[in-house]
Order: sequence, then structure tokens, then C-alpha cells
Amino acid sequence: MTALRALKIPFLSFLVLIVIAFIGNFALDGFVQLLSIYVLINMILAMSLNLVNGYTGQFSLGHAGFMAVGAYSSAWLSTQVPFLPGPLQIFNFLLYAVVGGIMAAGAGYLVGLPSLRLKGDYLAIVTLGFGEIIRVVLLNTPAVGGARGFYGIPGPTDHDLGGFVLSKFLMGFTHAGFWCLVTFFVIWRLMESSHGRGFLSVREDEIAAEAMGVDTTQAKVRAFVLSSFFAGVAGSIFAHYANYLSPASFNFQRSVDAVIMVVLGGMGSMSGALLAAVFITVMPELLRPLQQVIGVDIRMIIYSLFLILLMIMRPKGLFGKLELTDLYKRWKARKS
Repeated sequence: MTALRALKIPFLSFLVLIVIAFIGNFALDGFVQLLSIYVLINMILAMSLNLVNGYTGQFSLGHAGFMAVGAYSSAWLSTQVPFLPGPLQIFNFLLYAVVGGIMAAGAGYLVGLPSLRLKGDYLAIVTLGFGEIIRVVLLNTPAVGGARGFYGIPGPTDHDLGGFVLSKFLMGFTHAGFWCLVTFFVIWRLMESSHGRGFLSVREDEIAAEAMGVDTTQAKVRAFVLSSFFAGVAGSIFAHYANYLSPASFNFQRSVDAVIMVVLGGMGSMSGALLAAVFITVMPELLRPLQQVIGVDIRMIIYSLFLILLMIMRPKGLFGKLELTDLYKRWKARKS
């Protein structure tokens, strides 16, 4: 019964997600539908990196590398394993996402085990180097397209079910939303457990954590592996919805974007990571009409100024270490 009660909120959240997908299927145009998928992918990416950079207090700059491992592993597998027919193909994408996540987690373990004994800038340099190694390896691997990219990756397609069309967006949004909810609730429950307290102790004072019996290296490796798994899942979703992969899609800028989402939202805040992922994804597109008005593309200048102003006004991020529930409790206490 306890397990069923614990699954109640995730299950209700998934039902709400399906309703949103159905509404969006008819109410949104193709561009907004595509953007909403990328928002969910970036949410997964931000939450996964927040586990390492926010909750465990490390600094990874190679998150795009793990995303690339998951994306290319999932894409390659999808070209080798036949699809289930019709709407059942959604289960293939779940399988491919798991495989992509496992491959990325394996890469995270190989990188994390020797390098997480390092701290601060040294760890950032190691993870940055790993991300570039992965990109260069993919660039020179003909089996996955090399420099020209990986074409023809299978993805969700429209299906007519007796008059009702199960669209690519409906399947893609449900799939991405499912993994977004899984990422959120797994990390949320983890941080409420003794393992999560171990992560937080490493962030607050690693020496004190070791003195209290916490194996800090193992704690960092566990966080790194789980973070890599969900980054691989995000890569898998991206691969099957974009239907094309290029090593340039996983360059240093992609890792920087993920770090910006975590820092902007607040180091150690899930709510902040989600909101920042929406902002980082949507803001450049909202500024796109400005280019048509003035004839010059200054979107990134305005976007950068917004980020600078936000970090000046909110140096600890939009939420700091707080969640929406904490802010609601504070507001309720003031009202009473």
C-alpha cells in the first residue's frame, strides 16, 4: 500500500501530461509542438546535471558528451532492431531510451571513477575533455555517419486509428513527458533518501562527510552515473524526434547551455532547473520576430543581457536552493 501511495502523484501527473498532449495536438501549430518537445528534453538535461552540479556540489562541463552517447547508441540500435507495428512503436522508443541511458551511464562510470577524486576546476577540465573526445570520436566513426551525420533515424509517425489520428507529436510529447516525470520523481525520491543526504553532505563539506563515514568518492560516482543515465535518455528522445544527429549538436555550447540552466534556476533546486530549461529554450525563439523587424539578428545579444541581469539580481539563481513548495509555505506563513 505504501508503494501504491508513493506512485499516486506520478500517475496523476502522467494523466495530466496526456491531457496536455491531446490539447496540444489540436491547439498548437507544428513549430510550437516541436518547441515543446525540446523544452521537455532540456528539462531532463537540466534536472540530470542538477544532480551533480547542484546537489552533489561538483562541476561537470561534459554533459553533452553523455547526451551524445545516449543519442547515438539509441539511434544505432533503432536501425538494427525492427519496430513494433503501428502505435505499439512507442514501446520501442522506451526500450531505446533505456539502452541509450545505460550506455551513457556506463560512460559516466568510466569517466567518473578515476576523475571524481578531483575537485572544482580540475574536474571541470576532465569532463570538458571527455565531452570533446566523444564528439571527435563520433566525427570520425563512419558507422554512425561521421562528419556528415546520422541520417534516417526512425521516429514516431502518424497513425489513423479508425478516424482518430495518433500523431507524431502526441506520441513524442507523451514519450518525452513520461521520461521527464521519471527523471523528476526518481531524483526527488533519491534526495529524500539516505543516499541523497550523502550527496548533500558532500556538497556542504566533503571533509566533514568523510569524517562521518560517508564514502565521498562513491557518492559522487553514483550521482555522476545516474546523471549520465538521464542525459543519455534525453539524447535518445532528441535523436528519434529530430531523425538526424550530427556531432556538432553535442559540442561545448550544449554543455554550457545545460550548466546555464542549472545555475540560472538555482544550484540544487529542481523547480528552478525546470523553469530555467523553459526560459533557455523558449527565449531565443520569442525574440526571433525582432530580427524581421530590424533586419539584424541580435537575439543572442538580448538573450545574453537577460541572463546577465538575472544573475546580477538573483546571484543564487531564480530559486536558490528552494522549491516551489518551500516558496508556497513561506507565502502561506506570511498570509497567516
